[in-house]
Amino acid sequence: MTDSPNNYLAQLLAALMLIILYLCATSAPLRAAHGISIDGKLKYPAGFSHFDYTSPQAVKGGQLFLHGLGGFDKMNPFTLKGTSPDDLDNLVFETLAVASLDESFAEYGLIAKDIELAADKLSVTFTIHELARFSDGSPVTPADVKFSLDTLKSSAAHPFYQSYLQDITAAEVLDSHRVRFKFAKKNRELHMIAAQLPVFSKKFYTAHPFNEESLTVPVGSGPYVVGEFSPGKFITFKRNPNYWAKDLPVRRYQFNYDTITYKYFKDQIVAVEAFKAHEFDFMAVNIAKQWARDLDGPKFAKKEILKETLPHQNDQGMQGFAINLRKPLFKDRQVRQALGLAFDFEWANHTLFFDQYTRSASYFSNSNLAATGLPQGLELEYLSPFRDKLPPEIFTTPPTPPSTKPPGSLRDNLRRAKKLLTEAGWQVDKGGMLADKNGKPFEFEILLSSPSFERVMASYVQNLAKLGIKASYRTIDPALFQRRIQEFDFEMMVNVYGQSQSPGNEQRDYWGSEGADRKGSRNLMGLKDPVVDVLVDKIIYAETQEQLTGACKALDRVLWYGYYLVPNWYLANHRVTYWNRFARPAKLPLYYSPNQALYTWWVKK
Repeated sequence: MTDSPNNYLAQLLAALMLIILYLCATSAPLRAAHGISIDGKLKYPAGFSHFDYTSPQAVKGGQLFLHGLGGFDKMNPFTLKGTSPDDLDNLVFETLAVASLDESFAEYGLIAKDIELAADKLSVTFTIHELARFSDGSPVTPADVKFSLDTLKSSAAHPFYQSYLQDITAAEVLDSHRVRFKFAKKNRELHMIAAQLPVFSKKFYTAHPFNEESLTVPVGSGPYVVGEFSPGKFITFKRNPNYWAKDLPVRRYQFNYDTITYKYFKDQIVAVEAFKAHEFDFMAVNIAKQWARDLDGPKFAKKEILKETLPHQNDQGMQGFAINLRKPLFKDRQVRQALGLAFDFEWANHTLFFDQYTRSASYFSNSNLAATGLPQGLELEYLSPFRDKLPPEIFTTPPTPPSTKPPGSLRDNLRRAKKLLTEAGWQVDKGGMLADKNGKPFEFEILLSSPSFERVMASYVQNLAKLGIKASYRTIDPALFQRRIQEFDFEMMVNVYGQSQSPGNEQRDYWGSEGADRKGSRNLMGLKDPVVDVLVDKIIYAETQEQLTGACKALDRVLWYGYYLVPNWYLANHRVTYWNRFARPAKLPLYYSPNQALYTWWVKK
């Protein structure tokens, strides 16, 4: 039977309808997902029971005592001024999704039970969990989510959020359960950044202005609420018996303590003695001498107190003596290089740190994102257009920190430093002081927040004195230190630049020119470099892991040869000590902080 014209027209219309349906399908949001990741792969399927690093044997109950330094004077951890209590952001407030600690970059829905990334990757839609409740019993709504984004992008919040969230242009409430975030441009991690949004109660923060410096107890949706507290002394978080998400896979068998109390101490040295007297239960140890010498005695021998190194696979970033480039004294790259040559890491590691540390040679330490050897492949491709603007060593010399390990020596390094300072116009005057052509001496202060660093600085300052540099160091109260840093009121200080397994928008706040003059930003060094800005954008807008790796390596190399800090050291595990009163899961996470592991433990019955 042959086709009639009418049959042909019907078939044509049917074909057109199929094409239209296909086009609609390809422009519509992707299938709603319980989780998202940077590469589209997830370890845990929909309906999973719990994370592998938690345990069904976990028991609720008991008290946990921890410690903090300094104190607090506000109850909002998302604003610039003041200091909030330790862990307030993690225990009381919640995000749309939570990270999996055994995947390099994956998140699973919490407040958002479904996450839909549009096919064009220019928006993401969150479906709010119908059970989600704030601690006052009110439901979490799309209006609360929109309010949270608008607030964090405003001047009421810490400036970091304006930078971190800048490519999320707006939130649109779709209905009683859904909210859509719109993006300025494609970015393979932007939907994950959106899912990290902390959600606030619009009702509460309408009654209590968000940027108000107060100690009013906040309303959040997290597993704990604020209990009793005394600023500068302690704060107690009480487990919310009506916590809405206690049976969700992403929260099951976690946050097992009835109460978590932070006690505050003047400094870490005092805190160690308080720990040994059992004023608190658990402590991550960041000072080598305390680990090797101070945490010892009968209670350790009897296993009443335990010491343990917990392995991890975290990117260790960079710790260093950060230089404030806003100060004219440090404008010259040769001067900054000379300051690095005066630090004797090998002596400090052996004499002060009991050979526990590895020297930092990258801003992405302990990671495959670290620049090694000479640039090649995409890394070289990203760097080559700026060859005439970059130091030649970037293309000829692998990043290598100064060393005094034989055949090297401190004397050789100081000779190199003296030559660099002379070339930069500095000369030693008759009094033995290094001075510029106008006779102004080379002197500066190193600002510290912990007295534990004083023994490191004592040696460093002595080495600088051999060059004619008058350096001093001063330890100040942690709260005052924080204010000074936020105001960029320092010359040199110790800082840690933490990194994730998949660097992204936070790099803009670390190194971007726009943050250099924005008080409260994490561009503490005041770095303004157009090449760095370009490389940061290449990280943020990388579409593949290869592009991300190449961009990170290129940025690493440029930062290294800018000599913007004196590299310190890192440790590829967590050193923790705790009173022997805990049980814990059989498996540790891969990418985690000590407290994240602790919140999967429980008190032994």
